[in-house]
Amino acid sequence: MKTTAKFIVVHPSVHKPGGAATTSFHRVWLAVFMLFFIFTFVFTLFTTRDASTTARTNTNSAAKSKSQLPKPVLDALLHYASSNVTSYGRMSSPEIKHIAAVLRRCAAPCNFLVFGLTHETLLWNSLNHNGRTVFVDESAYLISKLEEKHPSIEAYDVQFTTKVSDLYDLIEHYKGEVTNECRPVQNLLFSDCKLAINDLPNHIYDVAWDVILVDGPRGYSGATPGRMMAIFTAGVLARSKRGGAAMTHVFVHEIEREVERVCSEEFLCGENLMETKDLLGHFVVGRLEDAGNRFGFCSGTVSPRST
Repeated sequence: MKTTAKFIVVHPSVHKPGGAATTSFHRVWLAVFMLFFIFTFVFTLFTTRDASTTARTNTNSAAKSKSQLPKPVLDALLHYASSNVTSYGRMSSPEIKHIAAVLRRCAAPCNFLVFGLTHETLLWNSLNHNGRTVFVDESAYLISKLEEKHPSIEAYDVQFTTKVSDLYDLIEHYKGEVTNECRPVQNLLFSDCKLAINDLPNHIYDVAWDVILVDGPRGYSGATPGRMMAIFTAGVLARSKRGGAAMTHVFVHEIEREVERVCSEEFLCGENLMETKDLLGHFVVGRLEDAGNRFGFCSGTVSPRST
């Protein structure tokens, strides 16, 4: 009897326990892996882009900050760009350049004391940008207006009790008090010399001033405050200096006028005159550690006792 062979095909899922569940489980894990991969890729892409943007922003900000002028310099440039340069009383270009050269050579931070508010006020503050600049003027009104417009500027008003017509009376007073209240080395805060400025804030007298400019008060007529007190005070500050450089640069503007010329000779001394530029006298005055037999401001004067 002829028989026919039969093949039995067994499907794996029939005999393998949990086959359908295993396949479903694998698919879930594959989906989770794909989602994690996509999330990681997208997160890395955005993080890298944000970091790059931040770096570019920081670089641009730093470059912008570096290229910007300091505010005092910008203020000065705007001031002089919009001003009439032919007004009376302003310094000439050689005078300004001479003072600027001394400020540049000054070891930072440079201490710069200026008597008088003038057209060059903002310029001096800018040229000594990294140092300390202090302005002293007779006008409380001008000081308040300056501080209102430029709050960062340090300025003080003082009462000048002398006037131009008092010049020779004050010189006589100085000669009578040169060994006492008007001596060249002293603390001006406690001085009763008629030529001393003693009503500034206390800390001003403790500063080792490197450069002093006398360009005020006005002094253009007999009834106006002269610069006798400013020049005398500059001479004492230079000789009484404690700390800093041993020498102080003292500039006197409009030195051709009688008050400026006479007081410069008495209190800054011809021996200390370095040079003149137009109407600007430049003196270099050294500190006096020990006055010895000297009782005056200049080396030619000696003590009455030794005489």
